[in-house]
Amino acid sequence: MENKNTNKKAILLVDDNMTNLKIGKAILKDQYTIYTVPSAEMMFTMLGSIHPDMILLDIEMPEMDGFEALRRLKSDPAYAKIPVIFLTAKSGENDEWKGLSLGACDYISKPFSPALLLLRIENQMLMIEQNRQLMDLNNNLEGKVRERTNQVEELQDAILYTLADLLEFRDDVTGGHICRTKHYLDLLIQEVIREEAFPEETKTWNVKLILQSSQLHDVGKIAIRDDILNKPGKLTLEEFEIMKTHTTEGVKAIQRIAKQVAINDFLEYASLIAGNHHEKWDGTGYPNGLAGEAIPLLGRLMALVDVYDALVSSRPYKEAMSAEEARDIIVAGKGTHFDPRLVDIFERVFNDFKSDFNLQMDLKCA
Repeated sequence: MENKNTNKKAILLVDDNMTNLKIGKAILKDQYTIYTVPSAEMMFTMLGSIHPDMILLDIEMPEMDGFEALRRLKSDPAYAKIPVIFLTAKSGENDEWKGLSLGACDYISKPFSPALLLLRIENQMLMIEQNRQLMDLNNNLEGKVRERTNQVEELQDAILYTLADLLEFRDDVTGGHICRTKHYLDLLIQEVIREEAFPEETKTWNVKLILQSSQLHDVGKIAIRDDILNKPGKLTLEEFEIMKTHTTEGVKAIQRIAKQVAINDFLEYASLIAGNHHEKWDGTGYPNGLAGEAIPLLGRLMALVDVYDALVSSRPYKEAMSAEEARDIIVAGKGTHFDPRLVDIFERVFNDFKSDFNLQMDLKCA
């Protein structure tokens, strides 16, 4: 604490010997604002109204000695960071070790040597100021790193949003699908984590990155011809085989990006989702015919929300189903199309899916 009227640092001098208090104050008053008290008990009373920059604490005092006073100071968050220099007529190593181990920053022997007392205090004040400057520098650097990280994340979000827009511009029969599936995936993942359903898989997840990366689950559709991608009716078997390649083409696109950068969780999540969101629990899905837990959990999650959104959305070749009808189809696919445990979790949060049903067409990628 600095004096209100000067730039002097404040020192609280604690000693049961009045002569020592007078001598100490006389030595220090020209350079510091000095408060003096004759006991540890009065020190704590004084600390209720002032917050000194340093405490000079006598060891040998009645009722509460300096060691006990220091323990109390360091155990109280309000005072723990105030530097304490012990004042003592003792010269034993054990006493010095004990004080330093309790948190004292230095020892000064009595009787005082004015020059030494001033020098030791000045050195400690200098160290305190240097530590403060270093902390300010670190905080400033951390702030700049956070700012830069936020800028990178904002840029990444903007690129993803633009890419999602471009994908939906080409695939005009599924407009809004990317953003809605991101929203539904968020609902499902939050419940999975809350229930600790798959703790080993989810304990290392960065959910924010997963949700961002989910926007790339159909990125492979860039490679699909417009006449197939936007066909208003049912695809032929040959056309469907071509459409199925959007999963592998998506993984290839993501891997091409990954080759240009260091290991990136975002791209790893994106690759898992893009490559596995059309696999089925019973092994009849594509592109690799994986079954059960061989399908990455992110792929199983995306498979469920992907189908749900397709069911409740209108297409040129079908009307939109109600949320309840879509739920019934998801439940019917339990153990065949979908992971049974995820279907159970979906049923528990279905009301959240349903409550967003009327808003789904207005959802934005963000």
